[in-house]
Amino acid sequence: MTDAVYLESLSKTYDGTVVALDGVTAAFAAGSFTAVMGPSGSGKSTLLQCAAGLDRPTAGRVVIDGTELTATSDTEMTKFRRLRVGFVFQDYNLLPSLTVEQNVVLPVRLAGRRPDRRRVKEIIDQLGLGDRRHATPEKLSGGQRQRVAVARALITEPAVIFADEPTGALDMRSAREVLALLRTAVHQYGRTVVMVTHDPLAAAHADAVLFLADGRLAGSLRAPTVDAVAERLAHLGDTTRGIGALA
Repeated sequence: MTDAVYLESLSKTYDGTVVALDGVTAAFAAGSFTAVMGPSGSGKSTLLQCAAGLDRPTAGRVVIDGTELTATSDTEMTKFRRLRVGFVFQDYNLLPSLTVEQNVVLPVRLAGRRPDRRRVKEIIDQLGLGDRRHATPEKLSGGQRQRVAVARALITEPAVIFADEPTGALDMRSAREVLALLRTAVHQYGRTVVMVTHDPLAAAHADAVLFLADGRLAGSLRAPTVDAVAERLAHLGDTTRGIGALA
């Protein structure tokens, strides 16, 4: 199985003194669903931003789908993100003046391509938004808005989808629906999902969990359960820190 994302000795320092990431090496296999967890300030959001090309690491390499993102210019990185990387954020990041369908096809249009209308309809219908395709975000529930965000992330058939606390603003029922959609993206569409979360319930939907502490890897857990994740988080300070990878 090939790696959709490979991080090598990734470090990020702010103002020359604050170390957010400290030599993290990790691999995320194609077609896998990985949750990234850790205490506040552990570096998990910084890891996602650097891995996704939203921020440049101070040192180290980021390779997505065989392309070394850290070796490209800012312009090339932006073009690559539009076609090969999908995003799902806690606050949805939908444009309020656009309809559901227009928000979904936005990455394709920004990349200068013409949307495949058949595929657009297929994704919108499969995510249960067929009757809302012409509605604007203000007319949607939180769960529906996040479904639009998932559809938008899927539309370019990206190598990886990065999700940053995608259920943080949702009620329990909507959160479960969105997590189920992310699992579908992995197991039906073959996408790779890397999700930052603080919620053991959300993490239990993933195939594996990667734990961070003080900007370093602090272990991993496969086939996670809610109880196992919660216990690991509670004892995170007692785990052995080191550099590892998820195959």
